[in-house]
Amino acid sequence: MYGMKALFLSASALSLLAFSACGGPQEDVPDPAIPEQAGSAGLDAAKDAILAKAESGDGPQIGDRIPDPAPAAEPSGSESSIAQAGAEEKAKADAVAARGVTEIGWEELMPEGEEERLAEMYQAQMAMLYSGSGVAEGSAADQAIQIGTFNTVKELDGMKVRLPGYTVPFEYGKDANIREFLLVPYYGACLHAPPPPPNQTVFVKAEKEIKLKDLSQAVWIEGTLRTQTQTSDLADAAYTIEMTNWEVYEY
Repeated sequence: MYGMKALFLSASALSLLAFSACGGPQEDVPDPAIPEQAGSAGLDAAKDAILAKAESGDGPQIGDRIPDPAPAAEPSGSESSIAQAGAEEKAKADAVAARGVTEIGWEELMPEGEEERLAEMYQAQMAMLYSGSGVAEGSAADQAIQIGTFNTVKELDGMKVRLPGYTVPFEYGKDANIREFLLVPYYGACLHAPPPPPNQTVFVKAEKEIKLKDLSQAVWIEGTLRTQTQTSDLADAAYTIEMTNWEVYEY
């Protein structure tokens, strides 16, 4: 149920939308270089650090998807170590189930027929860009945009879920403690890659303030999912999660 299928953005669509931008948190994750300034200056420094990290090949590359968490780790030792790894995975799954939480993947946030609708929207945008008229720099067409709809899966409203993704802060800095942020399905979204569609963007509200230290670290977010729209200057979200727990995503 929680397989991570590829987001329905083609490589050509991503490249055409590379001018787009957006911007959310987690606790004590391994600490990379942290900008000393808070606010927009700190966020700009964080973006530069992430881009440099991706270009050097150290860490996930921009646009990387979170791998499917379902398959167990490849055997790397004796039968006893394999059995132990399997037992640990089962224990984790049992603990999640005991909390009444359902693991879901991003594709499950898309209602029936949404893939086709999204493909048509991208085709229309590409047709406009290649119409021959071009886009004048600084014009209304030369602005960051978010392609997609606010269509949601109503049955998910009120469900306790566990969803993996990357965090995108609204503010950033060494001492930034955050209660609200965006969760997105691929690395670099809203920073150096286009924002996902609204129904592939989740607005997260944390019960307690958390500290975000590494935008490239994938996390599990757990809480109550709402089909509640949230808008911001960074990106719009068709879903909201009232977060109760989080943990680092282990590849």
